Amino acid sequence: MSLRSISLFLCTLAISVTAHAHEYDLGSLHIGHPYARATVPGQPGGGAFLSIENKGKEADKLIGVSSSVAKSTEIHTMAMDGNLMKMREVGAIDLPPASTVDMKPGHGYHVMLIGLNQPLKAGDKFPLTLTFQKAGKIEVSVVVTDLSGKSAEAAHQH
Repeated sequence: MSLRSISLFLCTLAISVTAHAHEYDLGSLHIGHPYARATVPGQPGGGAFLSIENKGKEADKLIGVSSSVAKSTEIHTMAMDGNLMKMREVGAIDLPPASTVDMKPGHGYHVMLIGLNQPLKAGDKFPLTLTFQKAGKIEVSVVVTDLSGKSAEAAHQH
């Protein structure tokens, strides 16, 4: 085996480990690519986004979120009512069997980080604990992307 082949193998291995390091499994639940967009100084809140896939045959429910980066952390939904954006806290997100919930900016559910302790900076990471009714708790690492969110889109193309 040539040195070039070994180098190519090691690079491929490193990329594949990185690609899967941002996904988590808890029982039959699969959590994919948790990320948040950077905030500007003085911005009091931010949002975190991820996907949750229920690969199981039984329903579950996301019943809580928490993080040390903000004074409070809530599950929110966002919808447009004409030209008015309405955001509200929801107590939980139902996860029916064989379903996926995609939390995306500007659409549907997201995790609201209220009272940020400091601005979220691109490249940083922070812990987010998700609590499920049946599966229990899992801590995931949220990657902070730039304000455009382009690096988040790259993360979704693994």
